[in-house]
Amino acid sequence: MNMNFFMPTKVIYGKGAVLKNREILRSLGEHFLVITGKSSMKNGSLDDVLEALEGKYVRIYDTTPENPPIELIPEICSEFTDTTDIDVVIGLGGGSPMDTAKAVAVLLDNPQLNVRDLYDATKYTSAKKIVCIPTTAGTGSEVTQFSVLTVDGRKMGFSNNKCTFPTIAFVDYSYTITMGRELTISTALDALSHAMEGYISLNATPLTDVLAMEAMKNIKEFLPRLLDDPESEYYRERIMFASMLAGMVIAQTSTTVAHALGYNLTTDKGIKHGLATAIFLPFELRNANTEKAETVKALFDGSLYRFYEDIGIKLNIDISDDDIEKWVKIVSTASHIRSTPGNYDIDTLTEAFKEVRDMFCSE
Repeated sequence: MNMNFFMPTKVIYGKGAVLKNREILRSLGEHFLVITGKSSMKNGSLDDVLEALEGKYVRIYDTTPENPPIELIPEICSEFTDTTDIDVVIGLGGGSPMDTAKAVAVLLDNPQLNVRDLYDATKYTSAKKIVCIPTTAGTGSEVTQFSVLTVDGRKMGFSNNKCTFPTIAFVDYSYTITMGRELTISTALDALSHAMEGYISLNATPLTDVLAMEAMKNIKEFLPRLLDDPESEYYRERIMFASMLAGMVIAQTSTTVAHALGYNLTTDKGIKHGLATAIFLPFELRNANTEKAETVKALFDGSLYRFYEDIGIKLNIDISDDDIEKWVKIVSTASHIRSTPGNYDIDTLTEAFKEVRDMFCSE
């Protein structure tokens, strides 16, 4: 058996992770930049970080938008390089702040780069130290090397194994307790997508299979329970654990065609990323036609569609034939197809979009 597994991020997991391990965070430097959104002030995570870093030089950028545009990265860099040199960039929040933090960390350490050079990993080998603290359970960005930004209206990911993995991830499920139902579902489905895509991926290994299967089992069992009891710390912890495992999976396998398909619904229709991706998983499983795909179906009692129905998945959007034609052209050149089992020609991609329209958009 031959396989590789590279994840240099130190994971500190559990309730109170930041404050209980404040000396580890403090030891990383003297000057910190926290990139976050407004929700971090509601869930207590920003207060914990500021308390842990008391006495350090801390700057805060707290208006990170969902699906951050690439143009935002140099704007942040220019705003926070006028007074002192930043040692550590902290991504605090969901995928958007964490992905933004990774991009900012690279540009701060490589000011000669144009922001689009982020997508050419041969042009840089270093970044400021990156710390990721997730406050949603789904993205897994705290344990991956990937950063996804919006470039010319399309979601595009970059990575560099030498420098875009976080140095440390502090993973505390308690920050997710204030999440509403819609965000809980979408982020959990993002984690499910990562686990399921990684499991059937042509890049999968026996080690990633173990992590992916554990993640899928937890989401299948505990997401419906969490939706019925959203303040349950135990259910919140199980979904956060699954999200982290699924992130570890895609750090090795990357994602498959469901992500490429879903990006279009996010950028053009405003559907949250996790939901937009997950609705293509039933089609991908069927089209894969592999033993592993059948294993996944069996885990979900033969029908992922039934699982989605049970948790109330529906899309309140219209998808036209013109939309589908445009999206198919975009997805047909996506690198995700190379790691996806099954054929994905123009007709197959068209069928995938039409099936989603029929299953989730019909009255």
